[in-house]
Amino acid sequence: MEESIRKADILIEAIPYIQAFRGKVIVVKYGGSAVDNPAAMRGILQDLVFLTEVGIRSVLVHGGGPAINRKLSAGGRQSRFVDGLRVTDAHTIRVVNKALEEINRRLVHQVRSLGGQAVGITPRQKVIAAEPHPRAASLGYVGSVAWVQNGVVRRILLRHAIPVLSPVGVGHGKLYNINADEVASEVAASLRAEKLVLLTNVRGILQQADDPSSLLSTVSVKDTKTLVRRGVISSGMIPKVNACTHALRRGVKKTHIIDASIPHAMLLEIFTKQGIGTEIVR
Repeated sequence: MEESIRKADILIEAIPYIQAFRGKVIVVKYGGSAVDNPAAMRGILQDLVFLTEVGIRSVLVHGGGPAINRKLSAGGRQSRFVDGLRVTDAHTIRVVNKALEEINRRLVHQVRSLGGQAVGITPRQKVIAAEPHPRAASLGYVGSVAWVQNGVVRRILLRHAIPVLSPVGVGHGKLYNINADEVASEVAASLRAEKLVLLTNVRGILQQADDPSSLLSTVSVKDTKTLVRRGVISSGMIPKVNACTHALRRGVKKTHIIDASIPHAMLLEIFTKQGIGTEIVR
């Protein structure tokens, strides 16, 4: 009985958040390493189905780094990176696109198996318009987002389905490999989303890297600059924070960085007062 009462209390606590966010858009980026964790992936997709069922319009942007690495390795190719960006020649971009299309189809299938509706968006639909990365001479087919043609995304949302996007853009008839955090940020900005949620493998921004209890629950855009200077925000967290601050400057209300391995991480972050990760605000 006590367990049932506790569950009812959780639902009651969520009511004001559901009311506040009903009809709003939330863009979620799910990282490549997290996609390789079946239990975490199922939990995140369950959360997305729940959000959709209570009237919150959810968009999923996924990565696929480990799957790409495996495909390249199976073909006798080594993955090369420059400052965290994958060097992408003509062969590699084909492998990248194939690996991401497979992940995209799998995510759509799993959402449907959980009782939700999802629609995969492929580069052929030209939702993500790309331009060559400023360092294209050394990186190859690595791009940046030029703009987002969000009409397709909006139509899917109106059908109460979840659009599922991979981070491959099209520019001048060519495919470009784009950082998934950047894609999620630009999609969120183009939709004037209520929230951008980046799911990763760490709790959020930690004042001390090896101490989960040093989690910073709320950080302002101004604070992030100081934290970068102090080295609190470093290495792989920097592009995630940059994606969040860019989205905020473009009109997104709030951004969040949370640990995908925590069961029902998104629901805990969005529907509880304390949250479980770091929210970055203006």
